[in-house]
Amino acid sequence: MNPSIWGGLSVVAVAVFVGLVLLLSIVIWSIKRHRDPKLRIECDSPIDELIPSLAGLTLSTAVGGNAVEVFENGAFFDVLLERIGSARKSVHFETFLWKEGMLGQRVADALSERARAGAKVRVLLDATGSRKIGEAARQQMQRAGCRVVLFHKRTLRNIGVLNERDHRKLVVIDGREAFVGGHCIVDTWLGNAQDGDHFADVSLGLRGPIVHSVQAAFSENWAGETGELFVGDDVFPALEPAGRILIHAAYAKPEGSAPAVKILHHTAICLARERIWIQNPYFIPEPEAIDAFGAAVSRGVDVRVMMPSTAGSDNPMVQHAGHRNFEKLLRCGVRLFEYPHTLLHQKVMTIDGVWSAIGSSNFDDRSFETNDEITLGILDAATARRLDAVFEKYAPRCKEIELERWRKRGLWHKLKDNAFYMLNEVL
Repeated sequence: MNPSIWGGLSVVAVAVFVGLVLLLSIVIWSIKRHRDPKLRIECDSPIDELIPSLAGLTLSTAVGGNAVEVFENGAFFDVLLERIGSARKSVHFETFLWKEGMLGQRVADALSERARAGAKVRVLLDATGSRKIGEAARQQMQRAGCRVVLFHKRTLRNIGVLNERDHRKLVVIDGREAFVGGHCIVDTWLGNAQDGDHFADVSLGLRGPIVHSVQAAFSENWAGETGELFVGDDVFPALEPAGRILIHAAYAKPEGSAPAVKILHHTAICLARERIWIQNPYFIPEPEAIDAFGAAVSRGVDVRVMMPSTAGSDNPMVQHAGHRNFEKLLRCGVRLFEYPHTLLHQKVMTIDGVWSAIGSSNFDDRSFETNDEITLGILDAATARRLDAVFEKYAPRCKEIELERWRKRGLWHKLKDNAFYMLNEVL
């Protein structure tokens, strides 16, 4: 064949291939994209009167009769492992991040012991976040009888969903008690946030009917990965009231609509009348959310956000991405606090001292749009006070960001802020 003809055909073939790749990318984007909610709500009622609305908008149902315990830092694992050891029928364990180490071994030992004792132990790990679990721990649990499953394992059949991660951290024991929060299975979550090698975090212990909702969240991804549907009293027993707290769970991620965790956080911001206090390690609000914060300040709401600084973060790129919109937030009247001493990993928002959101969700579009998350909405003033006390504990060692000083930060800092913000949805 004439070389010039061959060369022309090669160019055409490459152009067709590139065009098909671009077309496929657009098709995938159009399927996966979510329609963002308009952050304008006309309602004069306080948030404590709107729990059925909050639950309904997030495809959930608020259930009463629950008891809540708040656990901080490494002390959480002492309780968790003791409760796993008490399981008689089933243990369901779901997490994003598990790395080989002392804590990972303790958890593997506890789960293995329950499986050998005859309990059904199901372990669901995000394939990306838990890639460093260590083969020894996985094999130990499997030999003991645990079923260990990876969410979105790196295979060709998952190529279209590899960026979608299971970011939930939850445990359900005998279908009767549950734990939900931010703690990961990494040695840096041990201790008491005393230095940069020991992180801060908050998780909840739950008893009462809300446990069924947490079990349902686990079932969603377990069935998606394995096809197994579990039923019966070992996993969904009849649950009597264990307290007086009203809770709803947001975790659904419907195609074509904003995920439940995003609607929950943004609706709560619009309903606040007195104060919004946020603790979150990765705070990158979109422009619509910033406007909602500004509207809250204009109606007299005390809006404060606490997060780690670049020095305290395990991922300084995310902090720089968040910095990009600090000036706009400060001009809106939002107060920003950075903690430089270690990673504050708790994902907490309290509204008006009566309602709280806590779970696995960061305040960014990776959590709000892409990851699978779970956040609990809790109507209970005592729980809100307890979570606000965590904010107040770390606040004295924070640096509050001041507008005029922030505007004068160096050019290199500003360049990094803008560069990393361009990647904020994949960080």
